[in-house]
Amino acid sequence: MSSIKKLASQTAWYGLSSIAARFISYLLTPYLTYKLTEVAYGEQSIVYSFIPFLNVIVTHGMETAYFRFGSKENEEKIYHTSSFSMIIVTSLVITGLLMWGGPIASLLQIDLHPEYLKLVAWVVGIDALTTIPFSRLRLQSKPKKFAFIKVGGILINILATYTLISTLPQYAQSHPGSFIAGLYKPGWEVGYILIANIIQNVFVLILLQKEIRDLRFSFDAKLWGQMMMYSLPLILVGFGGMINETMDRIMIGWWGPGGSPDANKALVGIYSACYKLAILITISVQAFRMGAEPFFFKQAQSENAPKTYARVMKFFVITLCVMFLGVVLFLDIWKEFIRNPEMYVGLRVVPILLMANIFLGIYYNLSIWYKLSNNTMAGAWITILGAVITILINYIAIPHFGYMASAWATFICYGTMMIVSYKWGQRVYYIPYATKKLIAYFVISLLLYGINNLVHLVSSNQPFNYLFATILLVLFIVFVARIEKKELQSIFNKS
Repeated sequence: MSSIKKLASQTAWYGLSSIAARFISYLLTPYLTYKLTEVAYGEQSIVYSFIPFLNVIVTHGMETAYFRFGSKENEEKIYHTSSFSMIIVTSLVITGLLMWGGPIASLLQIDLHPEYLKLVAWVVGIDALTTIPFSRLRLQSKPKKFAFIKVGGILINILATYTLISTLPQYAQSHPGSFIAGLYKPGWEVGYILIANIIQNVFVLILLQKEIRDLRFSFDAKLWGQMMMYSLPLILVGFGGMINETMDRIMIGWWGPGGSPDANKALVGIYSACYKLAILITISVQAFRMGAEPFFFKQAQSENAPKTYARVMKFFVITLCVMFLGVVLFLDIWKEFIRNPEMYVGLRVVPILLMANIFLGIYYNLSIWYKLSNNTMAGAWITILGAVITILINYIAIPHFGYMASAWATFICYGTMMIVSYKWGQRVYYIPYATKKLIAYFVISLLLYGINNLVHLVSSNQPFNYLFATILLVLFIVFVARIEKKELQSIFNKS
């Protein structure tokens, strides 16, 4: 099997779990936007925007360091050392959450529910215990087990969320004197969503018991020092990445033009719900990262590694362009996943966020140059640049333009990071990317989107509009398939 075909196969499995993971929030979006008010949905979005920052701290780059060192040296020793490091750091983070929950709740504008942060501590703590075991599955190329556990946990999450938000209040109402009715808290939906997340993480921890049992409390200080030297810049990368990916929800809560905290939370809810419609791009990027990171490190010793990386980039960008068109051409269908029509006002951010996430996906693909050259500090500087752009644009523009400022900040941030990484990386670790061809594919996608919008201006016939959009999408796929015919044949004809 060719290396590209192997990556595609593993990415498909990682993609299955990633798709399912994203579809927790995506398939729950119709349900939660129906059950929660805009304010409550915004509050939930703020809490779940804070969790990734904690994840950056508890993982402190150990996942990537595990791949970097585990592919070359004693994997067993690295497995134990990285896991022990994460356990210690996670304990400190949980202690901090429990001690300073009140001030943090005020900062996040969830003053009425500081108890949410205790639940967040459980979510982050249990999830941290599964990080390195999941990484071992990826390093050992066990995508099927990885996907099975991820999907199993997701199904548990969906069941628990529905039970706690729908079944529990119904039971409490019909059995007012029961023990369960005494436990039910009206207006505590965000808390129940967090509890469902905890139940999911416990279930996943049980399914990873084999990998957990393999853990030994052994710690190689010298090895840990080497891993930390490699991973410390990745912490900056992680923080910058979270600022770029999720901080905008928190900043809308701080600086939004709503006029009151609840009004700003409602804006956060609208923005977050519409952001979910960029799901096809984000799941593709996540699936690619899952499969590509260990793949790239294993390919690094090959003479044909640069050509392989270039081919991966080309088919990755083509896939993202197809998915971009699949969303923007049929946005009238996708919007039905948001069951609160009051939130449709935010749909104009969707194409901007889709393009921004394409840039992000390309940046992740490009980032292999600084990981392979042990220059992770370069990634830190690029991500910090993106974070500065994000904060400045949001700070200046959110008070005037609300969540539209956040959408354009995301677009400019990821676009800048992509360009800087490409220019810098080509000087350090040259890869023969088909740059002009990829730009052409992206421009054609935008042109087809523009043509579709023009048709919508003159036609209100929905069946015709859907048919026309389908024709545009098929034409793009056929066009690309004809251009890449020889390369596609060379990949799938290899055994």
